[in-house]
Amino acid sequence: MTAADAIVLAGGRASRMGGVDKPAIVIGGRSMLEVALAAVGSCAHTVVVGPHRPELPPEIIQVREVPPGSGPVAAIDTGLHALGSAAPLVVVLAADLPFLSEWAIAELVRHSTESGADAVFAADESGRPQYLIGVWRRSALAAALSGLGALINQPMKALVPPDAAIIPLPGVGDCDTEEQVRQARAAVGMPRMHPPLALDEARNILRGKLTRLTAYEADLRSVTGAALAGPLTAAGPLPRFDVSAMDGYAVAGDGPWRLRHDIGFAGGRRPVGLLSGEAVRIATGAHVPDGTTGVLRDEFVHIADKTLFRLPDTPQRDDIRRRGEDREVGDLVAAEGAPVTAALISAAASVEVTVAAVRGPVRARIVMTGDEIRSEGPLQAGQTRDSIGPILPDLLSWYGIRTADRVHLRDTPHGFDEVLAATPDGDLLVIVGATGGGAADQLRAALARTGAEIVVPRLRLRPGGSTVVAELASGTTVLGLPGNPFAAVATLMALAPAIVEGRTGAPSARPQRGPLRNAAEIAGQVPRIVPARTVDQGGWVGDPTVRTAHLGGLIDRDGLVIVPPEAVDGAIVEFLPLRW
Repeated sequence: MTAADAIVLAGGRASRMGGVDKPAIVIGGRSMLEVALAAVGSCAHTVVVGPHRPELPPEIIQVREVPPGSGPVAAIDTGLHALGSAAPLVVVLAADLPFLSEWAIAELVRHSTESGADAVFAADESGRPQYLIGVWRRSALAAALSGLGALINQPMKALVPPDAAIIPLPGVGDCDTEEQVRQARAAVGMPRMHPPLALDEARNILRGKLTRLTAYEADLRSVTGAALAGPLTAAGPLPRFDVSAMDGYAVAGDGPWRLRHDIGFAGGRRPVGLLSGEAVRIATGAHVPDGTTGVLRDEFVHIADKTLFRLPDTPQRDDIRRRGEDREVGDLVAAEGAPVTAALISAAASVEVTVAAVRGPVRARIVMTGDEIRSEGPLQAGQTRDSIGPILPDLLSWYGIRTADRVHLRDTPHGFDEVLAATPDGDLLVIVGATGGGAADQLRAALARTGAEIVVPRLRLRPGGSTVVAELASGTTVLGLPGNPFAAVATLMALAPAIVEGRTGAPSARPQRGPLRNAAEIAGQVPRIVPARTVDQGGWVGDPTVRTAHLGGLIDRDGLVIVPPEAVDGAIVEFLPLRW
């Protein structure tokens, strides 16, 4: 990590909490000041601005702003002077972040080094900038402070330079109220300090770590979306007998041939055997009579006086499909794990297989959260229409997932506990909302109380970074999606195939890839997922901006593209097709 010093603000009045010493509040066995100091543990020098704390080690510089409680800007100025002139970067941090990690600080430093911005601040997963979680160029911070004149009780926004960057990071929600402290303590135990996973890494974990569904025998026609629990082999030959491959004439021996009056139809009575020099009219798929040496196509023959002649210069072809030439009894039709699709059902039926051992299809329950959304009826004050709940069953069906039911969860203290406890027989619980990174993160807290195993803590993806995937003791997979409509749909499209593959044992689907013509216009510091349309020259053009509060941006789009960081025009990207 590029050399940096750190200023940790550990004073303030905490007026919304009755003047309590907020940095000293213990959450999960550590005070919030200890969390902050651990996060900046790699910094060269650290100064803590606030009341003297004798428990701190001697290498930590301790100073106090004058007068005490004169605001964060004055405290930062005091801290900067206490550091002296050293590292080129300065981390500025408030000591009220119970889930902050050293990784998050390293990300801010990395972005500062790569972008050259005067300051880089974190944004929580609601998009709100946290100006007291940032990395400054030392010269820019000193210039900003000297340019303010009076520092006492100045707002942080007055200090923010024009050349500032803001990047979303997990675990940067602060605790400003007693309720947020209570909720943060309830959420202790969740892997908040784990860095988010890259999308491909998350998919691989889902494929390999989720519990397989129990195998059972099923009529293949009823389980589209499942996967074979064992290899599927032919129970009968294909074809079952020698059949004509074309409309024409079954002939015996060399021509010309005497044409009989009977006709062989597919599924009809088999014509009487042929003698040498005889021919009989026959249809495609009909059982050829005994003695047949070949089938002569209609376009290769001439008939005169009830005699069949081969036209000159026509190719010599057999045009008979022989018994078992496609499949013999015991031949492999599909390997274990093959998805049950229309093609597989058809191929199995053609060799007399209609029942097989399968896993799946995955059954899902959808839970929409929040008092502010309403599916039906007139909207009340403060409410908004549920615009994604009604379409999620159709979207899930794209991936072979069957929706059992859809419910709406009100904002209650123990609502999630009840939902998680009520799905022992479900395969997948899709929860929309309450996955953000703040201290009031209800879903993660409920997962912690149930002892759920977190499989994917977060994603390195924008939007959709707050997504969480967990597995309950019952084996149910919990997919927690952001409440933002576009983020929810985009993340579901990105993860659903891997979840199905993990639960059913299906092989990894081959991704659809191609060039993104305007990648440089879209790419950012983290991977992005945006709507795109197909272009005539091949590949796609993506939308540089996305309105995430609704799905209007998907109208007249062919799918979504996943754009790597710093991609250049023509970069090969993954495409997720829409199947409206």
